[in-house]
Amino acid sequence: MERIVFELSKSHTIGVLYGGNSPERAGSLVSGKTAADALASQGFNVLLIDLAEPQAIESVRKIDAALIALHGPGGEDGKIQGLLETFGIPYTGSGVLSSAVGMHKPTFKQLVSGCGLKTPNWVMIDPSLTSDEMTAVVDSRLGWPVFIKPSAGGGSLGAGVVQSASEFSHKFQDLDRDDYLEYMVEEYIPGRPCSVGVIEMNGCLKALPVHEVETSREFYDYEAKHDPSQRTEHCPSILPKKVTEKLQEEAVHVHRIIGAHGVSRVDFMVDDDGRSMVLEINTVPGLSDKGNLATMARAAGVSYPDLVTAILKTAFDRPGYAA
Repeated sequence: MERIVFELSKSHTIGVLYGGNSPERAGSLVSGKTAADALASQGFNVLLIDLAEPQAIESVRKIDAALIALHGPGGEDGKIQGLLETFGIPYTGSGVLSSAVGMHKPTFKQLVSGCGLKTPNWVMIDPSLTSDEMTAVVDSRLGWPVFIKPSAGGGSLGAGVVQSASEFSHKFQDLDRDDYLEYMVEEYIPGRPCSVGVIEMNGCLKALPVHEVETSREFYDYEAKHDPSQRTEHCPSILPKKVTEKLQEEAVHVHRIIGAHGVSRVDFMVDDDGRSMVLEINTVPGLSDKGNLATMARAAGVSYPDLVTAILKTAFDRPGYAA
């Protein structure tokens, strides 16, 4: 179906798609509610649509445009984007292909490493192998410690550091394949987690100030991301200017490599010598007013309502074919 093209108007109904049934539902509920409140405060006619509700698809058919605040499988992987393409409804964020590539970390890592960017070495977990066989593969390819995580997940859910072969063997047998079907193992890279938001504003693709985190936890896990007492944030980053400028340049490069549109957040690990590695891209970054993207926007002088409105506007300036 041909896309319906129109200018953004406050007379139109903006559907904020959130919730859903992914393991990241809780974060999505917060993103959607705060984004919807921000749009309503700007005078937009907003309809909150929880994709887990039975009548969700019927509600989607009634909207004029969609702001996607869904996280995890079904929301970031191209599926809801494909539905909106079929209905001819303008939507925020990346298209079907770039969403799928950004969500599937092994494919993403192959793409960025093929373009010359550094990313931690990795292997896929093969469920057809025994625990001992998979442990031997990881031992020979990566060594210890390693970092295990779902191939298509976020929020640090299902992820963790594994220190030894014996620990990995137990972890391999306990993987929760109900939530995530596929897992991967990366070499463990010590350092500071850093993120860079990329957003199109006034027709220009802009890298936001670098967001840097320190935490005493083993890694920047779910608890540290949701409990401010478990982390110290620096935004703008306190890293040397040369390092932060490189991160911003690479974030824009990564955004363009996968054909992302509108908004993204690229995550890095930076070691004590200032060397960085690309970890992943989030094509539907969290939209909470206290989240990383909002924090970076405020550091750039952009208020939360203006940030959400800017993201909404990108639904209407997509190229003729959205990859």
